Amino acid sequence: MSSLDTLTSKFRHVRLLLAREKDHPAGDRNEGYDLVIPLDADNRIDAAEWKAHQAACRVRHFRPDNEDLIGRLRRKPGGQWYFDYVEGDMDDEIGFRIGEERFTPGEYVSIRSGGKMHTFQIAMVVPLQPTPSRQPEKAAGQRNVRI
Repeated sequence: MSSLDTLTSKFRHVRLLLAREKDHPAGDRNEGYDLVIPLDADNRIDAAEWKAHQAACRVRHFRPDNEDLIGRLRRKPGGQWYFDYVEGDMDDEIGFRIGEERFTPGEYVSIRSGGKMHTFQIAMVVPLQPTPSRQPEKAAGQRNVRI
């Protein structure tokens, strides 16, 4: 089990914002996702790092006039990534080929939510900010973080 204070430097805060679509011709900067996920050198999801720190791979879906949904990044046995909010699969949001996507600002990812596919633009990818440590020195590659 992983805690937020033992995440490696591969972890990033990724912000996705709703891109243009029929009901939102200009997109919507008030709807999107905040992800805390590990990325490899090519800015793709690092599956090995995710496996070691599954509990820390968090998702926040924010929308106007709705409560935020808080969940986790999960992976199905066939390799498909999805956002899981509560027990069962009725609320799951599936990422379309999200494991192959490069999480680079300006790129796009598609997520199935509410029975519809929506496109989101990657607006931000930043390392998690270290917090001052009150604990002994961390092992190489590990640091304290604030989310």
